[in-house]
Amino acid sequence: MHQNNSTIINGVMLNAYPDSIGTKLSDTINMLKLPEFANAFSLFYVLPTFFNSDLDRGFSIIDYNINSDLVDTNDLNDLEKLNIKLKFDIVLNHLSVASPQFKDILKNGNQSKFKDFFINWNEFWQGNGTKNEDGIIIPNAEFLDKLFMRKSGLPILKVLFPDGTEQPYWNTFYQQITYSKIAISDLQNIKEASESQLQSICKKVNNAIENNQDFNTIDFEDCTSFKSEILQIVEQKRSYLGQMDVNAKSPLVWEFYEETLKKLNNYGCNILRLDAFAYLHKQVGESNFFNKPGTWDYLERIKQIAQDNNLLLLPEIHAEYGLHLHDDVANKGYYIYDFFLPGLTIHTIENKSSKALLTWAKEIIAKGYKTVNMLGCHDGIPVLDLKGKEVNGHYNKGLLEDEEIDAIMNTIMNRGGRVKNLYDAAGKKVSYYQINATFFSALDEDEQALLLARAIQLFMPGIPQIWYLDIFAGKNNYEAADNGGSAGHKEINRTTLTSEDIENGLKKEVVQKQLELIRLRNTSKAFSGIVTINDAQTDAIDIKWENNGEIAHLQANLNTRSFTIHHIKDEVVTNVNFNN
Repeated sequence: MHQNNSTIINGVMLNAYPDSIGTKLSDTINMLKLPEFANAFSLFYVLPTFFNSDLDRGFSIIDYNINSDLVDTNDLNDLEKLNIKLKFDIVLNHLSVASPQFKDILKNGNQSKFKDFFINWNEFWQGNGTKNEDGIIIPNAEFLDKLFMRKSGLPILKVLFPDGTEQPYWNTFYQQITYSKIAISDLQNIKEASESQLQSICKKVNNAIENNQDFNTIDFEDCTSFKSEILQIVEQKRSYLGQMDVNAKSPLVWEFYEETLKKLNNYGCNILRLDAFAYLHKQVGESNFFNKPGTWDYLERIKQIAQDNNLLLLPEIHAEYGLHLHDDVANKGYYIYDFFLPGLTIHTIENKSSKALLTWAKEIIAKGYKTVNMLGCHDGIPVLDLKGKEVNGHYNKGLLEDEEIDAIMNTIMNRGGRVKNLYDAAGKKVSYYQINATFFSALDEDEQALLLARAIQLFMPGIPQIWYLDIFAGKNNYEAADNGGSAGHKEINRTTLTSEDIENGLKKEVVQKQLELIRLRNTSKAFSGIVTINDAQTDAIDIKWENNGEIAHLQANLNTRSFTIHHIKDEVVTNVNFNN
């Protein structure tokens, strides 16, 4: 299970939750054991419901122990036998409210060993802002205006301490506050109230909970004199879900990282994705997104721990191309995510023009980027990443013009996609971030378009990461999106497949042909060699890989969406046509 990263080949990576197929990880492994999947994948990115978590479909980590409801240690042994290496996440920026560390704070307040493990908002901004009527420090305008936000409003969650005070903690991502209904037994300390008054109080409070009503607006009528006692009791029954930002200035946080990376190595992890790492370093007067040089300092510390545990790091970062953060990360020697490819592929197919795509492909080659690319994934189809950006008074162009990006957005929206936006501190929408749809639905559910998109991905430089649902030409799941709550837009592309879905899917030509392409990409030594982007008309794509006489050559016609794969191995020539 402890494999050297020098053995990680440029193979194909499956991407799924432990329960994306069937009900647990062993069902996915059984699928991978089918003859149709033989030699298709060398890597498997298992999303973090592999661990104990409670929100954001795994990215709100309680602890990094194996989630025994979905995963068994035998699964890891089976994957090793299949020679499939593992990629996991560590969510650097935050932990769940239900983590042992934060639960200790809720229990012990200021006496907790972990008091400084997370970031008390007011303590962080002390002396750099003004308290409002709710006791929250509002940072001075020159600081507040710089903050990079992932949701509307201030990034805080107020939690109740044992001494009855409410403390605001930094909470960049998701949160949820739940009030449990009260019973008469909860009100026994209100001695002066009659039985009928207690019943009335319970009814009013519980109705307010059901209707999400502000408790302060409840008219308790003849029980108004008990209002403060009642509200105190209600607040004591408050529970939380949320992802609390950790305080990387605390030595305990770095001890936690060391323990976690050692644990993941023991699970057989080879590649470690650093989720939300760019939010980790926080400093007054900075945007608190990829602060420099602080973020680099933290990344170097993580890198040292990773090397001690034989882990290859993959920092995850979404930012405009024009900001060139991908350049910065790559120049430090890290693998980077190719978040540009999904939008570029859709643009290429819809506009019958390879110009923007091949410009990016040539940049990857020229600058020697080490990438992991994808089309669909557990999140959305990135669009913000393609944009240009003004930096120090100079506008750096994007990979696409704004109107071209808008066209992608509008096309996918018209085909049923959902949108995720970014906000400033006042709650004003400042930018779109990504669009949520299955890649098949984004391509208007055109099977030939999906095959062409897959061929483009597999012939691009980098490790191809493939979303399980795309293999089976999954369509937008509107019911799941509508019922998914605040993050429901993401559920549009997370449909669980049953064993029957797999069996029926494997009979479809679009599935069989994708697996044929994937198997070639995963097994041909050509893809570990030299790649050449051949000059062609803008309505064509011509990419050749060559390694010690083995050749894999893609030639595509964007007008017809037809393409040919020319493969030479041991002087045996194979030509496969994928015609519309």
